[in-house]
Amino acid sequence: MPMHDWTKVRSGTYHNFHYRWVASIMDRLNAGILPSGFFAMAEQIIGGPAPDVVTLNRNPDFPGNATPGVVSLAEPKAKPRTSIVMTADVERYAEKANRIVIRHELGKVLAVIEIVSPGNKDSAHALRTFVEKTAELLFEGINLLVVDPFPPGPRDPQGIHALIWSEITEHSFELPTGLPLTIVSYQTEPTKTAYVEPISVGAALPTMPLFLEGEFYVDLPLELTYQETWNALPLPLRQLVE
Repeated sequence: MPMHDWTKVRSGTYHNFHYRWVASIMDRLNAGILPSGFFAMAEQIIGGPAPDVVTLNRNPDFPGNATPGVVSLAEPKAKPRTSIVMTADVERYAEKANRIVIRHELGKVLAVIEIVSPGNKDSAHALRTFVEKTAELLFEGINLLVVDPFPPGPRDPQGIHALIWSEITEHSFELPTGLPLTIVSYQTEPTKTAYVEPISVGAALPTMPLFLEGEFYVDLPLELTYQETWNALPLPLRQLVE
């Protein structure tokens, strides 16, 4: 299932798809991708931007295996492989090194998933607010997965990842030619690292790492969740995009 050109439709039509895609991602995470003791919730306000999906941990012994029934994550998997891997060797704003733990009433927040909407880019203020609050989550130790299905515009000429990354480090980012859409997984510890997968309209979506803590991550099948969402979309809406 290729990534579609969502610039063809109005924001409301895209929001309908966006809403269902968020639900599909959340359901997949809770159906076995996340270890026991971890769960995902949709659209929770946690002090930064209102994210689409929040991953929570109710196991105080993570990443050990002292709690019965909780999967041990003591042995991390091999590092993820994406087209581009960027490491913040020297972070900007060193005063932000003092981490705070974002907590939800149901557990510790480990990761946030954000699927970019047109509203995040429709004004300089909206874009700046999204970028600053998203970067703040990274400084606070919250792992992120950002999916941007919209091409760069005058406010983000190298895509939204370039703006987020410029808040973290002095190293710049340029989109590869012909690949204007970006999917990025951000790992916060031990070093802030961005696993970047640029794609284009018509390309299949990659499976991306969703980091939970340190080197520990799960694989999120974006293509599968996108396909499930697309297949459930009413035919008149699909025809608008196709």
